[in-house]
Amino acid sequence: MSDHKPQAKGKKTSLILGGLGIGMFAFGFALVPLYNLVCSISGINGIATAANRSEVVMSQVDTDRLITVEFDSTLNDGLPWKIEKPPAKIKVHPGEMHQISYRATNLSNKAIKVQAIPGITPWQATEYFNKTVCFCFETQTLEAGESREMDLQFVINRDLPEEYKTITLSYTFMNTDRSRI
Repeated sequence: MSDHKPQAKGKKTSLILGGLGIGMFAFGFALVPLYNLVCSISGINGIATAANRSEVVMSQVDTDRLITVEFDSTLNDGLPWKIEKPPAKIKVHPGEMHQISYRATNLSNKAIKVQAIPGITPWQATEYFNKTVCFCFETQTLEAGESREMDLQFVINRDLPEEYKTITLSYTFMNTDRSRI
């Protein structure tokens, strides 16, 4: 009789641990969709749904306002790339589509895969700055010595509050494979 109690207790513990493992796997699997949902709702990192992008693109241009858009870029520690950004700043009308390019050059003798992480200042303007085409949507791989134009197409939503007259778009370029530096 005493032999059955430890076996029952061990079986119960195994079931609990197995359920916990499955629950942790399911939670990890759900993190990416949850992250995308939070970003699309809050506008963090400029991530917007396709429906939001097409809605913004189809809005009318506000020719009575000009917004200054400044561009900045940073290379993560030790990244052997050269980034030539567009003019330091441009003036745009809200609702007007703009396209600019960054030029990247891999200065190393190896292929390097990089992810550009965007940031918008002031953060309150993030939900109004909509990228419809951006090199930051995917990782960029440049072979040794290769140069490439990387396009960015954006529109500032007409609903941007009047108090925001300057928006800074920053990119931090990060090597996705730290072992290859």
